[in-house]
Amino acid sequence: MEMVKGGRPVKVLTETDVTKLEALACCLTKSQVADYFGMTEKTLRAIEERQPEVSTAYRKGRAKAVGDMGSALYRAGINGNIQAMRFWLTCQAGWSEKGASKLDSRPDKHIFDDAANAEAEEANVEQAWELTG
Repeated sequence: MEMVKGGRPVKVLTETDVTKLEALACCLTKSQVADYFGMTEKTLRAIEERQPEVSTAYRKGRAKAVGDMGSALYRAGINGNIQAMRFWLTCQAGWSEKGASKLDSRPDKHIFDDAANAEAEEANVEQAWELTG
């Protein structure tokens, strides 16, 4: 370890540590990663400046996790999960459910307020299927 004149030794992450950091990045914040390695977040950020591979590993781990989760969500939508379809379309395609149908308050009757809302809802569902099919 390199010594800073009059200070503590400079911390360096080994190749093994960088590999662990990349794996942990999927579910931990930088603050939590710093805790895992027994340092402060400020120290971790200083290491990132000195060792660009540390910053790259963290970003790569986060990106892989986002990709994995996005793929799982997309597959769920393709397989017919309406909630997944709506969420994916809202986040990725700017889809909106403005003017969504209101259900009748009678427990035995769940109908749309008017035919226009029913047609709009049907068109949205058809659009979702077309986009995912």
